[in-house]
Parts: sequence; C-alpha cells; structure tokens
Amino acid sequence: MSFSASVLTLYPEMFPGALGLSLAGRALEAGTWSLQAIQIRDFATDKHRTVDDTPAGGGAGMVMRADVLARAIDHAAPAGDPRPRLLMSPRGKPLTQARVRDLAAGPGAVILCGRFEGVDQRLIEARELEEVSIGDFILSGGEPAALVLLDAVVRLLPGVMGNAVSGEEESFENGLLEHPHYTRPQEFEGRQIPEVLISGNHKKIAAWRREQSERLTKDRRPDLAAAHPLVK
Repeated sequence: MSFSASVLTLYPEMFPGALGLSLAGRALEAGTWSLQAIQIRDFATDKHRTVDDTPAGGGAGMVMRADVLARAIDHAAPAGDPRPRLLMSPRGKPLTQARVRDLAAGPGAVILCGRFEGVDQRLIEARELEEVSIGDFILSGGEPAALVLLDAVVRLLPGVMGNAVSGEEESFENGLLEHPHYTRPQEFEGRQIPEVLISGNHKKIAAWRREQSERLTKDRRPDLAAAHPLVK
C-alpha cells in the first residue's frame, strides 16, 4: 500500500509544488505515494464560502471555524481511516527525524494547513489533531510547513532514494549532525581534501567522520550533544 497524503488547505494550487519534482516527483508519478489537495472553502455553507470568524473574547485577526474544518476533515478521513491527523502549527511538537520515520512507515497522513490567527481549539480536540511544528518561527500559513514535512517523509519511502545507505548517515539519523563532505577536484582554491579521506584506510575514515560529526554537533547543536550517550 502506498503512502497517501491528504492536505486540507485554502490554497490547493500550492501542491504538489516542489514535491512534483526530483525524487519526490518521480515517486509521485510512479504511485509510490499519492497526494490529494482539498479546498477547505468547498465545505463552507454560506454564499461567501466563509471559513473564519472573529476570535471569541476579542483581539486581532480571524480564527478558522470548527464546523467548516470538521466537514473537510470528515470528507478527507471518514470513520475508520487509520492515517494520523496533523495540524501544522508553530505551537506544535517539533518535527523530528524519528517522527518522520514513523510517518514514512505508516499509511499516510491527513494534514490541515492553518491560516489567520489559528484554528478553533474545539476542532483540534474533537478531531484529535496532532499539532506539528517545523521550527520556532512564524509562517503566513501551514502550506510551506506541510510541504517540508511531506518532503522529509517521502524521501524515506522504499525505493525513493537511489542508495538507501545514504540515508543512514545523514544528520539526526544517529543523533548527530553529519560530517563534512568532499569530492573532486582534490585541490580547490588552495584547499585540499583531508588526507585521511584519500588514504584508502576505511577504519581511519570512519573514525574521522565520527570525530567530525561529534565536533560539529557540540559546536552547533549542544542540545543534541548533551543528549547523545556517546558524545563526551
């Protein structure tokens, strides 16, 4: 069974976007995964197709309505649909490589892209949405975040990456940032490829790469280094 993604959005024309290109695009064409972009306004009931209203208690901006979103979600994921329901939100749990792997191993995802000031809390609770954040910053809407999440997931689907081993050594896969990479030419503007990488000694190369990963992680992500059991 292929990975099935349903994205609820006010801007379905933003999909597949970059996901229609390169590895993800080829996998989409091959049927390794599928994507359905659903227009939320189609589930509004008034002539203006209204999806938002003023916030209860006052304040700036508008809030996406629970009733409209509920109809959209129920259409995308009827009772019995096993896919997790995600809401892209800056207040959600940070997206991690471990969560990406979990999603890639599952049947797919239903992804709600928020807009305006946010989504009525009652909808989040009633439809058991998992709030997911891609970083400590604010976007104009959840669509770019949904594209990021799907890109991270799709590349892990079986057969998408040409060399599956390449994914095992990437940043975050072993709790560390990835080591530096080099390729020809051997000299570039006076800078040489580290001697160990052209030595042919695979044991020394592995040790060098591990040392570099630990150093970069300690310098750039001390939080990851502190949590890693083998980094001193």
